[in-house]
Amino acid sequence: MGIIKVKKFVTKPNRLFSSFIFSSIIIYLFVIIFNLPSLKIFAQNPEWILYGSGKNILSLVSEDNFLWIGSRNGLSKLNILTNEVIFYNKSNSGLPDNNVISIAIDKLGNKWIGTKSGLAKFDGTTWTIYNTSNSGLPENRVNAVAIDNSGNKWIGTYGGLAKFDGVNWTVYNTTNSGLPDNIITRIAIDSSGNKWIGINFGLVKFDDVNWYVYDYRNSGLPGSIYSIAIDNSGNIWIGTSEGLTRYDYLYWPLYVPEYNRRINAIAIDNSGDIWVGADRSFLKFDGKNFTSFINTLEYYRKVYDKFVTSSSFSVITAVAIDKYGNKWIGMDGGGLLKYDGVNFTYYNITNSELPYDEVHAITIDKLGNKWIGTYYGGLAKFDGTNWTVYNTVNSLLSDNDINSIIVDAEGTLWIASYGGGIIKFDGINWRVFNEANSPLNCTDIYAITKDKSGNIWCGVTGKLLKFDGTNWTNYNIPLSELFESRQIKVVTIDNSGNIWIGTFYGGFAKFDGTNWTIYESSYLNLSYNQINAIVIDNSDNKWIGTNGAGLAKFDGTTWTIYNTSNSGLPNNIVKAVAIDNSGNKWIGTYGGLAKFDGVKWTVYNSSNSKLPNNSVLALAIDSSGNKWIGTYQGLVVYREGGVILTDVNENKNQIVPPNYLLSQNYPNPFNPTTRIKYSVPKTSFVNITVYDILGREITTLVDEEKTPGNYEVEFNVSNLPSGVYFYRMQAGSYSETKKMVLMK
Repeated sequence: MGIIKVKKFVTKPNRLFSSFIFSSIIIYLFVIIFNLPSLKIFAQNPEWILYGSGKNILSLVSEDNFLWIGSRNGLSKLNILTNEVIFYNKSNSGLPDNNVISIAIDKLGNKWIGTKSGLAKFDGTTWTIYNTSNSGLPENRVNAVAIDNSGNKWIGTYGGLAKFDGVNWTVYNTTNSGLPDNIITRIAIDSSGNKWIGINFGLVKFDDVNWYVYDYRNSGLPGSIYSIAIDNSGNIWIGTSEGLTRYDYLYWPLYVPEYNRRINAIAIDNSGDIWVGADRSFLKFDGKNFTSFINTLEYYRKVYDKFVTSSSFSVITAVAIDKYGNKWIGMDGGGLLKYDGVNFTYYNITNSELPYDEVHAITIDKLGNKWIGTYYGGLAKFDGTNWTVYNTVNSLLSDNDINSIIVDAEGTLWIASYGGGIIKFDGINWRVFNEANSPLNCTDIYAITKDKSGNIWCGVTGKLLKFDGTNWTNYNIPLSELFESRQIKVVTIDNSGNIWIGTFYGGFAKFDGTNWTIYESSYLNLSYNQINAIVIDNSDNKWIGTNGAGLAKFDGTTWTIYNTSNSGLPNNIVKAVAIDNSGNKWIGTYGGLAKFDGVKWTVYNSSNSKLPNNSVLALAIDSSGNKWIGTYQGLVVYREGGVILTDVNENKNQIVPPNYLLSQNYPNPFNPTTRIKYSVPKTSFVNITVYDILGREITTLVDEEKTPGNYEVEFNVSNLPSGVYFYRMQAGSYSETKKMVLMK
């Protein structure tokens, strides 16, 4: 459905329509009904959409038939009976941050959610945010939340411990209490109301009067604390870096699993069994012995055929037990599993199948498919509806760290990977180029591009290589004091066929096929000479993203430097640059996303927008003007006025129409919805606007560039008065007007 932009009524009729409309008034006057409700302002598509992997889980809480899941992509509510999932993140809720570190539920069912940007209360409808600017919260990062029998919220932050009774805040820190450290990592409350507080290197008990500190010097506590749970007998179970320990107010026995010492999560069932999440194993402890139920790394590799790159990405971070006795296991990098006593089941608890949250590369093919390269997660294809993931398990990808992706004229993908060489994929067949079958002298490839003749260019250490589909040509990079490092980070080709390359710590150079021109670092004022991005605009200007010196514009003669001291650039580390159809530069930095129109800077970051993370690593802009943004915390789509997403499969077999065409709306007359079809024979800027019978502009249905194809837009006017309306399409020199009747 198209985007509907509602505009204010203008005071003067549109003169182009005056005579035509006047003659129509008499004919259709009988259908006009006056004094009906005013025009409704229709909701726009969201301007921001976030896609996350859902694999980086930080917290789990069970509530009746629901499981609440906190991850680095937001909050998810899973109905454990129907498997229905509701997703909450910065783009569709009042959640202040997508990093949901802790969750607690009070007696009224309110969810208290600890994030990196403050504490959120969610009653199922309304979000209330508490942070350092509007409350007594001592620090915005909330690591732990616990609720006592009186309903007080105890909140652990990086700035101390806070108590919130619903009105008043009390803060405890190293200056006014017995806390030896202000970094609070865990909180549990026993049946007597004692607060057991995990700090960096110890355990603190607070009985509302006295503070008791336990560490390796005065107790049997063996190491750093990662989890705390309390059983029905009042024993304190503590997960540490050295194993599982129990404190019964006298002794500190230590229980060490065979393979995994670090205990990250503890849950206790009704039988008193302790269920433990370790770095790579899910275990049960019956008071004497550990029983291992799963090795997460092996499970994903062999049992579920899900890709996990290394043991660090299968760390169990949270365990919860629901009222049916099912054990829920959350992993940082591995997602969510349920153990019902017999089987393990994997759950996708996010809105996508993005294989990993850190997105390093994005490209868009002619059909509109988005190809997304991730860090250690492989390659994903997204057609607007469906996701397809390729990794070392199900394809010939030899490594899952994707640095760069391009698409050639035939629609074939060329993929540069870290450790896997260059991979060619035509949608069916895979071909890998590495040290064994090509001149590549290493398999760590960062840069790849194509020229107008279809040749593939890539850079390795000391070499610029050209591949024509059969033969490789090697162009040695000259040694120079100004070009010390010859590892190529980025390759771009201008309209004249010159190759522009940026390196790791070696600066910037041009190769015209014969000669090299190396540019001194003093031009860019580079501290490390590292180039992250090169993009060339329609005027042949080179826009160069550096690793600490900001953004440089080079017109072939003059250098213009933009950095935090002389422009609106939010950070001097520029990782990605893209240019839209209007010539605006979109710049991905470690301080957020910046738009530069040549004069004005507009900055989007995690504080003033729905951007989940300020580190922008990759950018691409599609034909609808959507900005596809790769960050450390997932894939983001942004478009001013609302994101336009369509399933590209709908248009794969579409015949390009020979002419512009605006069809009659159907149904006609209508109430309250009608649809309008139109055709575009070539890429054009299309405007379709609706007017009332007096020529006053009602709304704009389409106002954007369209690629060749047949389209359809919906007009929903439930609160407009009955009468005659007109819709006009303009595209290039084409203009057509048709009338429609709303009859209630």
